[in-house]
Amino acid sequence: MPPRPQVLVVDDDAEHAGALCAYLQRFGLLARALRGGAALRRQLAEQPPDLLVLDRHLAGDDALALTAALRTHGLGPGPARLPLILTARDALPVDRVIGLELGADDYLAKPYEPRELVARIHTVLRRTGPAAQASAASAAPAALAFDGWRIQPLQRRLTAPDGRAVALSDAEFRLLDSFLRAAGRVCSRDELAEQARGRTLAARARSIDLLVSRLRAKLGEDPQAPRLIRTVRGAGYLFDARPVPVAPG
Repeated sequence: MPPRPQVLVVDDDAEHAGALCAYLQRFGLLARALRGGAALRRQLAEQPPDLLVLDRHLAGDDALALTAALRTHGLGPGPARLPLILTARDALPVDRVIGLELGADDYLAKPYEPRELVARIHTVLRRTGPAAQASAASAAPAALAFDGWRIQPLQRRLTAPDGRAVALSDAEFRLLDSFLRAAGRVCSRDELAEQARGRTLAARARSIDLLVSRLRAKLGEDPQAPRLIRTVRGAGYLFDARPVPVAPG
């Protein structure tokens, strides 16, 4: 029997976090509550969980900065790709977009239905768990070249035509990967939202448009006349370059 996934709930509201952990235990999850970023950092240094539920408004800590650091450093000895769900009371649309841009796998506004959080946790774990990672690793080429650019999917490394390393956020990488897989085909915003975020978004059109704009900037596109990522009015976007497998180097 496989081990139960371990979930950390980081929230300054100890009563809420404790009750939520007790609820999550009923659905096959090992849940533990922590208060504050310092406690989170100590736990990650000792034993990273399988998934993190992080409140957006921690006293004395910036949850968005923690999210960015998790995606950049991992903040511990475990995998840098720690699945993460942000929660926030009365979250503004811009907060959701920023959180997802920084690499959160999902963003849930409080108050929420606990059963919905359970469903989202299981969805994220299915998409990011060991089986999914192994499948992706076996299917991904070592490196791809397109229009002078080079990307190494397993290392999540993007190299510009002039040899510069270009940093991508988690969401930007997922979007570029989606475009490369569908090169030459028009992709709807709904499709891109599902592939880049792992689910459809309430404000998915605006969110994907902002994400495309950020990716275009990283690829050095002219915003008035983009070549690689073309807008197809009323349909979505088309990646107009053919990726070619190449030897890494």
